[in-house]
Amino acid sequence: MRPATATAAAVTTLLGVGAAAVAAGRYASDVALKAPSGPPLPGDPRLTVHTVGPERITLTRSLASLRPGTYGLEGPRLHAVVGPVLDRVPHTADTVVRRLERVELGALGPGARVRFTPQLHRGTPLGALGLAHEDVEIPGELGPLPAWLVPGPRPTWVIALHGLGTTREHPLNVVPFYARRRVPVLLPAYRGDEGAPAVRDGLARFGDSEWRDVDAAIRYAVRRGADSVVLHGWGTGASMALRAAAESGVRDRIAGLVLDSPVLDWEATVRNLAAARHVPAPLLPLAVRAAQGRTGPHGDLLRAASAPDALRVPVLLLHGPDDTIAPWEPSLELAARRPDLVSSQTVRHAPHAAMWNADPVRYEEYLRRFLTPLL
Repeated sequence: MRPATATAAAVTTLLGVGAAAVAAGRYASDVALKAPSGPPLPGDPRLTVHTVGPERITLTRSLASLRPGTYGLEGPRLHAVVGPVLDRVPHTADTVVRRLERVELGALGPGARVRFTPQLHRGTPLGALGLAHEDVEIPGELGPLPAWLVPGPRPTWVIALHGLGTTREHPLNVVPFYARRRVPVLLPAYRGDEGAPAVRDGLARFGDSEWRDVDAAIRYAVRRGADSVVLHGWGTGASMALRAAAESGVRDRIAGLVLDSPVLDWEATVRNLAAARHVPAPLLPLAVRAAQGRTGPHGDLLRAASAPDALRVPVLLLHGPDDTIAPWEPSLELAARRPDLVSSQTVRHAPHAAMWNADPVRYEEYLRRFLTPLL
């Protein structure tokens, strides 16, 4: 009886450990794959507002608050926009002063807890930018997809594709650039976004299935008169653009791709998201395995995108080493594999999907040079 009892106890223990591992993996993968649209992705610390004055704001000093460029500040029922660091303004050693551009939502005061976000604007193109737009619906695979269409006379359209954890408000950062060049811009929501068809299990696929909504957006643009389209994507939106360029039935209408912080290493991004949300390091491998089991197999997007028959249009790739969500190295590798098509620009001191924020003037100059022969 003793050997049998010991065996039973060992089996029970193993079953308990196995069940705990499954539960831990499911929890960790939920943290990575259920990023709600709207709040900033994890990675940057929450900062305390110390003082607010005319066109100035004093924040806790950190690597995030010292970043160059223009960013949104997000907090509970609060959204503001800050500009460059004001080095010559008096401040204590543990604070930093930045230019306060505007407060778009709520009241910004001492003690508020905020986090940097690449999203500058709240609302529609008309409400946020003063640009006329149409509210349209794109027939998608799972149902109608709401979208904004900022019209323009050119026959080449831009389809702006937001990434994980953001909404179609994020691409509003670059819409004025396109509007000045009279380029129509289509800003779609896709499965899982507010107002769009829900995903049954609520899990993001990092573009593996969402790209079909990009395909639907291209078809819609063509029906509305576009001769060709440029796909401009951020994060997983950039991954969707790559998949559409390789797999869409209307990929012949794609004239070019603008890829900002593309997610090219699925496993690394799952690990990074889980780690940024404080999943303990021992659980990170479980998070990846659980995510794979729940969302199905994921192909090697880097290899697929660099295949000779997959990428046939010019690409502007903007990424940098300070991205803690989507690793920079695969972007360098894609540029090295396809130097005939990929023009790569390194942007430093910018977090994930914030290459424009770090230096809007330089970013838009890259865009201008890339787009001129395509329009």
